[in-house]
Amino acid sequence: MIKIVADNKIPFLEGALESVAKVEYLPGTEITRSHLLAADALITRTRTKCNRELLEGTSIRFIATATIGYDHIDTDYCREKGIEWTNAPGCNSSSVEQYIVSTLLWLAMQRSLDLKVLCLGVIGVGNVGRKVASAARALGMRVLLNDPPRERAEGNAEFVSLEELKEQSDIITLHVPLNKGGLDNTDHLVNREFLAQLKNGAILINSSRGTVVDEAALLEGIRSGKLSDVILDVFENEPAVDRKLLEALTLATPHIAGYSLDGKANGTTMSVQAISRFFKLGLDNWSPVGMPVPEISEILTDASESDLPELLWDIYAQTYDVSSDDQRLKNAPESFEILRGEYPFRREPVAYAVRLFQGYPEIRKILEGLGFDVLSDQCM
Repeated sequence: MIKIVADNKIPFLEGALESVAKVEYLPGTEITRSHLLAADALITRTRTKCNRELLEGTSIRFIATATIGYDHIDTDYCREKGIEWTNAPGCNSSSVEQYIVSTLLWLAMQRSLDLKVLCLGVIGVGNVGRKVASAARALGMRVLLNDPPRERAEGNAEFVSLEELKEQSDIITLHVPLNKGGLDNTDHLVNREFLAQLKNGAILINSSRGTVVDEAALLEGIRSGKLSDVILDVFENEPAVDRKLLEALTLATPHIAGYSLDGKANGTTMSVQAISRFFKLGLDNWSPVGMPVPEISEILTDASESDLPELLWDIYAQTYDVSSDDQRLKNAPESFEILRGEYPFRREPVAYAVRLFQGYPEIRKILEGLGFDVLSDQCM
């Protein structure tokens, strides 16, 4: 029987593999080389740095990270040592979409913005960026897309240059991987030069990787008024957060954009299935059972009582209110890791149904575009 070491914060994992493997659960930040000396596989998240220091001399043959990102894995070292690895691409893409939509609707309410007259620039149009773009279009926004690797592969019909995107976008959201150097470098992609080319009063959202943004340049951009609002879910030196920057941010959250229960379940599913395929464990079709449902899964609303932005926010905030995570982090920035590890229950819109009263087709179409099941559209 193989031995697996697993991060103890990966939801739905406990009990999944015990019938075919010996599994040891540990906090991700506390997994050391000694734990892996006799282990065959490691299931992890981003807080475990899978490098030479951790892996040298161990018997690890396979690493599964239940996350989209994999910059915590030294892929060159793994290739050198013949260690196979896998990530979970797209597992939490709908969760990040939910985070961005909540942010956009919150900004619309707090800043009296008409999203229908604004342009959203999406940098990085992979699993997450595509869904964010689709949701923004459902909200009536004009959307510009920038993704050089996809543009080279697919042609430029769908994409614009970074320069054009910066010049025209009122809001920019980042969904890129962390690439250090090379043709598609994203390390400090957002720097002083980048910010100087934006519209005055632009809004920036980063839920990709912390070092995609030069935080010193960002703080200057906020203080100068070049940026009207900045929303960060990721930080250069997390879990340590620059307190001066934190105070200047419109919204700040502790790297939880992808932390919906649905996204976590997807990541766990992909990891278990990958481990099963590699070691031929017979769990290739495994999936979690007993996903918790929201306490109130049917949202009732009278569409005649509010204007559209207020109505959409009232509905969406019942699935996720991004400002609640902002308050938790700003109240206790030293608790960054605790806030992540003890993140509250969050289901995506797919787990909810909206029953509209006095509704009209426009609202129904928007809600369906955001992932809700709209049960009816009738008079009270």
